[in-house]
Parts: sequence; C-alpha cells; structure tokens
Amino acid sequence: MHTHPTESHRTDRVGWLRAAVLGANDGIVSTASLVVGVAAANASQTQILITGVAGLVGGALSMAAGEYVSVSSQADTERADLRVEQRELEQFPQQELKELAGIYVRRGLDANLARQVAEQLTAHDALSAHARDELGITPELRARPLQAAVSSAAAFATGAAMPLATILLAPAAHRLMVVMASSLLFLGVLGATAARAGGAPVLRGALRVVLWSTLAMAATAWVGSLFDVSLT
Repeated sequence: MHTHPTESHRTDRVGWLRAAVLGANDGIVSTASLVVGVAAANASQTQILITGVAGLVGGALSMAAGEYVSVSSQADTERADLRVEQRELEQFPQQELKELAGIYVRRGLDANLARQVAEQLTAHDALSAHARDELGITPELRARPLQAAVSSAAAFATGAAMPLATILLAPAAHRLMVVMASSLLFLGVLGATAARAGGAPVLRGALRVVLWSTLAMAATAWVGSLFDVSLT
C-alpha cells in the first residue's frame, strides 16, 4: 500500500526567494561590472578593492531601502483593502456573504454548496475568507517589508563579495578576465539554483542571467578601457 507523499509547494518561497535572488544577482553584476571597469583603466589592486567595497556597501543599503519602501507600499495597500473589507463586513454582512458565495459559484460549486461553504467560512473567520478569496491576500504572499529589506541587503553583500574575493586571488596580468569569468560562473550557478528552487528549467534560468550579465560587464570594460591610465 502506497502512502500519499507530503506535498511541498513553492509559493511560500516567493517573497524571500525573489528578494534574495535579485539581491545576489545585482550584487555580483554591479560589483563585478564596477571593478571590471576600473580594472580596465589599469587601476591598482588597492584602488579596485576600494571601489568594490564602496559599491558593496552602497549597493546593499540601496537594495535594502528600495525593497523596504517598495514592499511597504504593497503592505499599506493590503492593510487599506483589509480595512475596507472589514468595514463592509460589519455594515453589509449579507451582501458580503452573497458576494463570497458568488466567488465559489464562479469557481465551479453549485449555488447551494457555495452558500454553505461561504456561511461556514464566514462563521469561522469572515475577514480571512474575503482576504484570501476576494482580494487574493494570503499569509504566504503577504508583504513583509523588513524581511524583504534584510534579505536583499544580505544577498547583495554576499553576491558582491564574490568578485571582490576574486580580485584578491587573481594574478594581476589576468585580473580582468578572471573576474569576468568567475563572476559569470557565479551568476550561472545562482540562476540555476534560483530556477531549481522555483521549479523552472535550470538551463534557461542560468543562461538568461549569464547573457545579460555578460553584456553589462562587457560594456563597463569598454568604458574603462577608454581611460587607459593609472588612477591616483
């Protein structure tokens, strides 16, 4: 006799996964592009590292602030919608019950069963029922500004540290190519990991990250080569 396996869904990962992947990807691409551009101008290792560390700190804080503001706006909208829904439930309970039953009818239940389901869910927790089925607000997908900010900043810093570590290890004669190649490798692994975690094709996830990142680093390397001087 076979037992039914415990189901594992990926929707509960959406919030932190998006912020973490975006942060790490941005950390690698922006920092690698920055140091590649400076390295192409024949800067010293110290100058490249200072530039990279400044990019890491500024980028991490920028990511945190951007995510916090953006997700806070989403959270404000959710709270406003829930306040409106709560007020309507208090003032027009029968109309809201009918509205909820109508949602279930459109999803395939017959009218009598939809009414029974709506009545039972309303008796249990009316606001949660309307939040989930009318507004599409669920606990798994609720906006969490602080979580998004911390995840983005930490992920950015982690991603940015990778090309900086490469700068320390790469020989001066091949620094530019080593940083670019290693950063693209990191990005490919990140894209594949994110795709796997999200249930998407791994190869496609890796290639699309590598493609755009190659263009970004090539562009900054070209800009840096225009200033082929030793920075002081």
